[in-house]
Amino acid sequence: MAADRAPLHQPRPTAVRTITYLITGFVLHFAQFLLIVLGIAIGIGTVVIWVGIPILMLTTSVIRGSANLERRFVARMLATPLPPVERTPVEGGILRRWRYRLVDPTTWRDLGYLALVFPLSIVEAAVGLASIVLLPIAIWVAPWIGWMHGSLAMALLGPNRAKRLEVTAQHLQASRARGVDAAEAERRRIERDLHDGAQQRLVSVAMSLGRAKNKLGRDPDAVRALIDEAHVDAKLAVSELRDLARGIYPAVLGDRGLDAAVSAQAAKSPIHVDVEVDVHPRPPAAVETTAYFIVGETLTNIAKHSGATEASVKASRAEDKVVLEITDNGHGGAHLRPGGGLAGLADRAATIDGVITVVSPTGGPTVIRADLPCQW
Repeated sequence: MAADRAPLHQPRPTAVRTITYLITGFVLHFAQFLLIVLGIAIGIGTVVIWVGIPILMLTTSVIRGSANLERRFVARMLATPLPPVERTPVEGGILRRWRYRLVDPTTWRDLGYLALVFPLSIVEAAVGLASIVLLPIAIWVAPWIGWMHGSLAMALLGPNRAKRLEVTAQHLQASRARGVDAAEAERRRIERDLHDGAQQRLVSVAMSLGRAKNKLGRDPDAVRALIDEAHVDAKLAVSELRDLARGIYPAVLGDRGLDAAVSAQAAKSPIHVDVEVDVHPRPPAAVETTAYFIVGETLTNIAKHSGATEASVKASRAEDKVVLEITDNGHGGAHLRPGGGLAGLADRAATIDGVITVVSPTGGPTVIRADLPCQW
């Protein structure tokens, strides 16, 4: 499941579902086209004797119902994210509601799609039937036709431009809020680590030196022991500060890039981890840092909770984003829940408008995917 709702985009559908849609869609689109054309023709022809008005009202309902059915059908078969249309309820009589439907741009976009899709479905059905016989068409041609059909449905049946901008704005607002929360949590972690670690060490150093000062000239052996103790505490404080700084931004990441940094993380993991990183050209520092910490926290969770014996990390560059996939052979069952470790990963990714997706069926394997945009 996705960490949050990202702006709508059109993925490529699978071959089997596309072929099924291309063949069965022809029958559905023919029936819809026939009902709508007959309804409009008969309604307009008989409107002068008032009989045409209820026929046109019924035809309008058929258009809207057919479009809603098509949204569900396309979403299921062609993996197109078509949300249900949010229609504003209108109070009043039947004629008033019908007049509102006639001026509603969504109604005309529905009609435009249904008018275009029938002639297209004739060609698509031919391709679908050919795909049953010819394997190359089924593998390479049919999915791309399904993708183009889904893009057409997205353009005409999907949210209008204002709604798309609203979805994007809501996504950005949620990402910014979660980014602020993640930054605040990171600040508290650094403050806690400083207070419980290096600060306590430095206080101990100061106390040891103060005691040594009081004994100076009276008990050289005690002074020497106190200075040795202060020296040990000072080295521990320096080590803890170095670890803290590495936790904020590791030097190897800045010097040698994501491949070397992730490989160093994998080498420290108690289970075997295969690493494959190809993100050329090098992404921005914020993307590298986010990817680095997602890998580190995920590998830690795998070692502690998954029961896995091996894992793999793959990072690749896909156009304007970095795609990160972490897979393990554990017992599965991982899911995003508020306050959980995976939710923390999603919050970290949200700081740069990234999206975390978790696929973890019971029994495994678990795949955690992060899509991190390089432009935001």
